[in-house]
Amino acid sequence: MMELKSLAKDTAIYGLSSIVGRFLNYLLVPLYTNVIPASTGGYGIVSNVYAFTALMLVFLTFGMETGFFRFANRQDEDPRRVYANALLFVGGLSLLFVIVCLAGLGPLSDALEYADHPEFVGMMVVVVALDSFQCIPFAYLRYKKRPIKFAAIKLFSIVGNIALNLFFLVLCPWLMRTAPGTVDWFYDPDYVVGYIFLSNLICSAVQMFFFIPELRGFSYRVDRALMRRMVSYSFPLLILGLVGVLNMTVDKMIYPFLYDDRQEGMKQLGIYSATSKVAMVMAMFTQAFRYAYEPFVFGKSNDSDSRETYAKAMKYFFIFALLAFLAVMGYMDILRYLVARDYWEGLSVVAIVMGAEILKGIYMNLSFWYKLTDETRWGAYFSLIGCAVIVGLNVWLVPRYGYLASAWASVAGYGVITLLSYFIGQRKYPIRYDVRGMAVYLLLAAVLYAASTFIGHLGLPFALRLLLNTLLLLIFAAYILKKDLPARQLPFIGRFFRRT
Repeated sequence: MMELKSLAKDTAIYGLSSIVGRFLNYLLVPLYTNVIPASTGGYGIVSNVYAFTALMLVFLTFGMETGFFRFANRQDEDPRRVYANALLFVGGLSLLFVIVCLAGLGPLSDALEYADHPEFVGMMVVVVALDSFQCIPFAYLRYKKRPIKFAAIKLFSIVGNIALNLFFLVLCPWLMRTAPGTVDWFYDPDYVVGYIFLSNLICSAVQMFFFIPELRGFSYRVDRALMRRMVSYSFPLLILGLVGVLNMTVDKMIYPFLYDDRQEGMKQLGIYSATSKVAMVMAMFTQAFRYAYEPFVFGKSNDSDSRETYAKAMKYFFIFALLAFLAVMGYMDILRYLVARDYWEGLSVVAIVMGAEILKGIYMNLSFWYKLTDETRWGAYFSLIGCAVIVGLNVWLVPRYGYLASAWASVAGYGVITLLSYFIGQRKYPIRYDVRGMAVYLLLAAVLYAASTFIGHLGLPFALRLLLNTLLLLIFAAYILKKDLPARQLPFIGRFFRRT
């Protein structure tokens, strides 16, 4: 139980940077959707470029985050040497990437159909190289159990990005109207999308200075034998990661190319991407859990009760993921204001996208069996299958059904690989998950969601709808307290129950 409490504590701290940080970042969504009308497709451009950026981020990190944790926790390896070699590998690969891309920026921009704005591609090439390199110092902070510094750096960068976006997208336009002489020498009112990328570039560059202590005091010598073992271990994870991020972003990459009219494709992509952000509460929770769970799993892998602990962690993840789902859907009348009104037509995808995120989180929990057994090739197999399902369904159905097809394709892809990972994992590294207990929670959540949907169709006053949905949420929370998280065991609250 103490290990789970430690995991929960680290998840909460990492969640400060992941959940709170992403929430602050998502406050930019109403800004973007208000300054970029849906009809222009500008937000679609942002989503499209960031989708390619996410793919390259995985390629440049090369699975070395997980490789670092694996080798740093081995008794026969020096963690500092492992860390230095991971830095050298990712840093060298990132530098080579920048040189090659900037040298061929024109043809690269033409291929991505951004010939009019090659600087968009150039800025994001540098951003992805910086962010890839910084992933290793971030992993080192997690290894050293320094979640406070981890969270502080993340939050500082996010707040800085928000401040720069507000400067370029709010303050500068206001100054152009009231005192144009102060900003017209550098500011272009029609360059809105470009300033979004520029803000990201500035923050990624400044963030490097925070890692100076994590880059000093190490012997940067290539240990060829160690590097070979790390690359051999991490390469399947690279394939896994590339295909995994394709599963998450391929729809946004290919979406504009599935329409005869690219402008219309960008418009629909912008609506889909903006409304999907409402569902990202689930992604934030999953990410925070992963940051704490990965070092936790490898650190506990030699304990006799490790499998029982993994099973409990899976169940708690699933329970609170369902709670997050019900909360988002129950308060949709409020959350929809995260996007401008002309994007609201896409809100129907929120529940579907959240379902896909839950499946992705379950798959993440299941995936550690092949990492702990060093059979990481299985992750590559699963991800390739999932990617094939997602791409195939997108190409087949998007031209007919639009972004709803993209959302359901993600559910199908993650559903397939979750089932594959579970059944094969039970043969390779059996863990007794409480499948029956989780099924009961799923059924209860489905009934409460159906009730919430029914309430939404009754035409009740806003306040009454919120009250009824809150009651439904409390029913689910009460069941958690009764079944798996007794109130007597909770801090502070437990004292009250013990006294009574």
